[in-house]
Amino acid sequence: MWLALGFFCVGLGIIGALLPLMPTTIFLILAASCFARSSPRFEAWLLDHPRFGPSLRAWRAEGAIPLRGKVAACAGITIGYAIFYWSSRPSAWLAVSVAAILAGCAAYILSRPLPRPARDQIT
Repeated sequence: MWLALGFFCVGLGIIGALLPLMPTTIFLILAASCFARSSPRFEAWLLDHPRFGPSLRAWRAEGAIPLRGKVAACAGITIGYAIFYWSSRPSAWLAVSVAAILAGCAAYILSRPLPRPARDQIT
């Protein structure tokens, strides 16, 4: 079950890499967690991936999000809210409620630390 869920999350992560408003990293974090319970080989594959591995390792080790990821996530939240607002014309209470939830998500993302440089990169 964990292995299947891991592959499902990887699939969602791939879709998120291609679609601008769907997240990628959260699904890969979930996939790595599922693989940790089912397949050390696939967990290592994700953690050693040249593009996604550094972010996954930073999250696992420090709960850190790179600055580029923070900017992309907050931009996606803003664009997503704008599309929601202009396409659905919500009532005031719904617009404020959704904005508050998304602002809370953005605040959490911004509160996460930046990854520390790897020791081999420090000169």
